[in-house]
Amino acid sequence: MAMASRQAPLCGLAVHCFWLLGFILLMEVSARPANHSSTRERAANREEKELLPPDHLNGVKLEMDGHLNKDFHQEVFLGKDVGGFDEDAEPRRSRRKLMVIFSKVDVNTDRRISAKEMQRWIMEKTAEHFQEAVKENKIHFRAVDPDGDGHVSWDEYKVKFLASKGHNEKEVADAIRNHEELKVDEETQEVLENLKDRWYQADSPPADLLLTEDEFLSFLHPEHSRGMLKFMVKEIVRDLDQDGDKQLSLPEFISLPVGTVENQQGQDMDDSWVRDRKKEFEELIDSNHDGIVTMEELEAHMYHGSHLPLSCTQARVGVLNYMDPMNEYNALNEAKQMIAIADENQNHHLEPEEILKYSEFFTGSKLMDYARNVHEEF
Repeated sequence: MAMASRQAPLCGLAVHCFWLLGFILLMEVSARPANHSSTRERAANREEKELLPPDHLNGVKLEMDGHLNKDFHQEVFLGKDVGGFDEDAEPRRSRRKLMVIFSKVDVNTDRRISAKEMQRWIMEKTAEHFQEAVKENKIHFRAVDPDGDGHVSWDEYKVKFLASKGHNEKEVADAIRNHEELKVDEETQEVLENLKDRWYQADSPPADLLLTEDEFLSFLHPEHSRGMLKFMVKEIVRDLDQDGDKQLSLPEFISLPVGTVENQQGQDMDDSWVRDRKKEFEELIDSNHDGIVTMEELEAHMYHGSHLPLSCTQARVGVLNYMDPMNEYNALNEAKQMIAIADENQNHHLEPEEILKYSEFFTGSKLMDYARNVHEEF
């Protein structure tokens, strides 16, 4: 009884001390000045990213700088769910998710995927990327069209862009209005000049230097506009032209950096990718087979004659169609290549065991114990 009476004051004192310590810590945190710089910096970076045309285009083989899109196959296989397979995800759940996709691609339910079925799926998933781009474009267009008149001038865009880079929006607007020289660094000036060229290209005739929402979409996402794709190809060829002769050789085309790989399977995929690009250059792009593609030759091979027989069509596919994400022949060619990567039994079809074994190629995640679990997942 005496011990209990002695413990009671001690407990009360402990509670009081903990309360006092918590109060002091709270006061210290409250008194400390809030650091909003990182928040402001993140917001500025996000705004700049939304205003700039992206370097990476989902579902397109090459990046804007001409480098290979290492995630291309995953993007055209997974569509807008491209980030849905996480390395940390529960393996069984990921396997089941991959088998659900397999069932959707397998239209005739014969438990194997043909090239035609994969082609249809690739077109469908690529369309998803396009719809995502359209949705994002509506938001971005509203940001640069504050008066809501449905048109954005180059000067209006330039004001918003420079404001996202940290310049005072009112000062920039006043300087442009008064035709004064803008004080920007050399790198920003170069970016502005490149953006202006792209702006003019996106301005559909008759040119008025005012972009509508659809034209602004072409400005941000040239992969979905025939005219802008043409401009994009010229830019990429210019970037790949190592000797400055304004034409593209086979070594220049296949010298694109393929990145680093973590295992032999990845290295084999990279080697296969280079072989495929070499084949496409020699058989599809270089029409006169002289090992050189000039800008004039590229211009002559820009358009895809969909009404022609397939053999004639193949002869007319140029770099533009190589880059065109919605080109049907291109999608079929990719479907065949994707199946060939995992087609271990060489039956020209993709089966459940094969897609699980090569899950890293299709999803970016390696799912273990594929053979043992395939029937269970189905």
